[in-house]
Amino acid sequence: MTAQTPRTTASERFLHAAAAYQRVFVVTHDNPDPDAVATGWAIALLVQEKLGKEVRLLGGGDILRAENRHMVELLSPPIELVPRIDCPEGTAVVLVDCQPGSENHIVCDSDVVLMAAIDHHPTRGPRAKLAFRDIRPRVAASASIAASYLREQGLAPGTKLATALLFAIRTETRGGETYHSRLDRSVLPWLTERADPRLLAEIDSAPLRPAYYGDLILALQNTFLYGDSALCLLPRASGPEIVGEVADLLIRCEAIFRVLCGAVVHGDMVLSIRTRRDDDDAGELAHTTLKGLGSAGGHLHRAGGKVSGLKISEAVQEDLRRRWLEACNVGNRRGVRLVALREIKENLAR
Repeated sequence: MTAQTPRTTASERFLHAAAAYQRVFVVTHDNPDPDAVATGWAIALLVQEKLGKEVRLLGGGDILRAENRHMVELLSPPIELVPRIDCPEGTAVVLVDCQPGSENHIVCDSDVVLMAAIDHHPTRGPRAKLAFRDIRPRVAASASIAASYLREQGLAPGTKLATALLFAIRTETRGGETYHSRLDRSVLPWLTERADPRLLAEIDSAPLRPAYYGDLILALQNTFLYGDSALCLLPRASGPEIVGEVADLLIRCEAIFRVLCGAVVHGDMVLSIRTRRDDDDAGELAHTTLKGLGSAGGHLHRAGGKVSGLKISEAVQEDLRRRWLEACNVGNRRGVRLVALREIKENLAR
């Protein structure tokens, strides 16, 4: 009787693919969130400890939300935010929390050949040829996949990395994304034993700039309801973090089941979409609304996008409104203010 060959783990297959290169660049999506940062950090540690190779963790854009910036300040992940990627010969490029074919990472406009992708988002479009691929849409966070690699290889993350991985999983399971796979449930206690709860609490209570509150008032004044769908376009914003946070706040309104919030910040329009029903796919809504305009991606209940070089004019607002209403299939109806204009005027007069 022939003995069966032991099945290799995902981490073993990844390390085998990366071993053929001189160095490894781990690349996150633009404006990396906690899931992208923590996943990339864990993969970089895996390469350093198991292969002893030079490794860099790279991302484009900025860290947006206040909690995300505070996480980076407190935990000091080795991420470098760069405008473009320049890969010397012999470099393995690994995408984390994103995939080939998407337009939300610094590799998308380059001729860099990708070695691997590790992600939990659904694949859209044709599959690129890669030496290693680990795409698991049923897993709540890419951080869970990366944590499982460390566990498979007997590598315990330090306190700060464990805290980052745990915070990443928590952020990916908010706002309706409550599903946890068997893998998520297995790594959560493993990470909890190693994370620092005091750091987690401090990240959750990240300080907010005074201008944030002015942005919040402006957002509520510019929110319109179209049946059970909402649209909020800020004419200005002091920072991009307000966009996702307003979307999170509005989707909790009992009358709203889909919401798009957007603002122009530093020449780019940043957009966030939230949904409450399982038959409304936020990722699909984002792609449909921004098709031909900009990049988009996300999950069932949470998604985002960006359009470069836009100013919020009446024409742009009308185009986005039309696209959003068509994507939501609610018809080209007249919007009703979430906060009545009469109430706004009365409050201003006091």
